[in-house]
Amino acid sequence: MLLLLLGIIVLHVTVLVLLFVSTVVSQWLVNGGQTADLWQNCTSGTGAIFQCLTSSTNEWLQSVQAMMILSVIFSVLSLFLFFCQLFTLTKGGRFYLTGIFQILAGLCVMSGAAIFTVRHTDWHEASENTSYGFAYILAWLAFPLALASGIIYVILRKRE
Repeated sequence: MLLLLLGIIVLHVTVLVLLFVSTVVSQWLVNGGQTADLWQNCTSGTGAIFQCLTSSTNEWLQSVQAMMILSVIFSVLSLFLFFCQLFTLTKGGRFYLTGIFQILAGLCVMSGAAIFTVRHTDWHEASENTSYGFAYILAWLAFPLALASGIIYVILRKRE
């Protein structure tokens, strides 16, 4: 049982790190020397100098920002609730609340990444060199892991 709990905690922390990195890092769109994320657009100048400007104030971009922040908050809250329920839940009880918040985190990251996928051409012109960056890929990777983690929490029973 201890090994199972350790595995669940490692999965949850992995999801949390993926969500945090994908929310903060400036690599959602890459086009040669330009990178764009949810917060700023950066252009590499001469040498290693980067010039960064604040991203636009499009409503869809603000909704993606909100979804990503909510996913991080739900995941942190879920981890906190898991540790609280681990010590207060009665024997045989299920971690429903923890699982629900983790599933909500997964649905929020999926919504944010899906909105970005559909609407990013409104923000940056699509070209041959434009590709999705690693932060965007990490967001999509966090989605199934968060859902799996949430389902595991819902199925998990507390044992002695």
